[in-house]
Amino acid sequence: MSEFKVNFERLVKDLEELGKIGQDQRGGVSRPSFSLPDMEARKWLKERIEEAGLISRLDGAGNIFGRLPGRSQQVVMAGSHLDTVINGGHYDGSIGVLAALECLRRIKEENLSLNKTLEVTSFTDEEGNLVGDFLGSRAFTGQLQAERLKKARTQFGHPLEEILQKAGLSVDSVLQASEERPEVVAYLELHIEQGPLLESEEVPIGLVSAIAGKRYYHGTFIGRAGQAGTTPLELRQDAFLTLADFAVKATQLVARKYYGNTITIGRVVLKPGSFSIIPGEADFTLDLRSQDSQSLKAMEAEVLSLASEVASTRGLSFYRQLVDSTEPVDIPESMLERLKNLCQKLGFNYYVLPSGAGHDAQILSSICPVGMIFIPSIDGLSHTPEEAINFKDLEKAANLLLQALLDLASE
Repeated sequence: MSEFKVNFERLVKDLEELGKIGQDQRGGVSRPSFSLPDMEARKWLKERIEEAGLISRLDGAGNIFGRLPGRSQQVVMAGSHLDTVINGGHYDGSIGVLAALECLRRIKEENLSLNKTLEVTSFTDEEGNLVGDFLGSRAFTGQLQAERLKKARTQFGHPLEEILQKAGLSVDSVLQASEERPEVVAYLELHIEQGPLLESEEVPIGLVSAIAGKRYYHGTFIGRAGQAGTTPLELRQDAFLTLADFAVKATQLVARKYYGNTITIGRVVLKPGSFSIIPGEADFTLDLRSQDSQSLKAMEAEVLSLASEVASTRGLSFYRQLVDSTEPVDIPESMLERLKNLCQKLGFNYYVLPSGAGHDAQILSSICPVGMIFIPSIDGLSHTPEEAINFKDLEKAANLLLQALLDLASE
């Protein structure tokens, strides 16, 4: 079936239509989960699923599914997410959902009878705008706790329960999503790389070998605010300088001892936040990532210890709260070999690489074998209005996804 291809013009049209939903004044797309633009995008996707003659379904976490029944109830699934970060790009997540939809449309149009059932899915809140990343896929795989959800507040300040209620859902319905789950035997996800490697290698297809785990903390250094003009430097308990000292030393530590791992301080808030007052408090985010579980744990312990040490040396206190964590995942060798063989049959050049970013596939790996297909991100950009792709790369990746789905569902 190597000559059997997606209708790429239709896929591009879908991307263009979806990209208009949630367009913001800064040129990007803002579709945080359960916002008005997200609800519009959900409605749009449901209509596309039903127009294709697929069976649409919504579970208790708001995950959207389109089913093409096979001879067996076992499900081969493909998808990603439609939600975005604020002022994000047009392709992160969206290409994975819409390419999967196009694959199922084409298979149905050809009236092919497959052994296994196929499903396209869009998972809720992959981006973590509500409470940690992967709300939908974690609900789907049964990895959420009721107590945390009931106490949770979103990054916008509203209780999660309130947001869910407005969307016609509840904490209880989210927790029941895993009970509605079919027997998923494989999951594939097509995604932009979100980095520069594939473009630099001039290769259209990336086959993911592993997905990095992460630890995401909110940290705080507490010192003492003081008048900027009257407090001598040697007597200050400056929270900002403490954070700056920690940031430099922690980055040097990771670069020296944990090469290949990453550390990022992405947001800093200083209090009281006046130009004439020494900062008495520095709140910040701390993102640690690694492709190796033991390395991640060791780096986490050493970085947190360093924060306490720097604070103590300067006469400050350090507090931290773990916000989210995931474990590294290796893509099964059998899945990787399957995708390699299909690339060779289709005549597509490919490059095997790890993913430093997290994906729903990482969460689905707890219940079934997973595979990920990357296409290059122009200039390595993602989560910005400048996010862009080469459509020739997407066409190749969509056809690879189509052949992989046929291959998996025919067994």
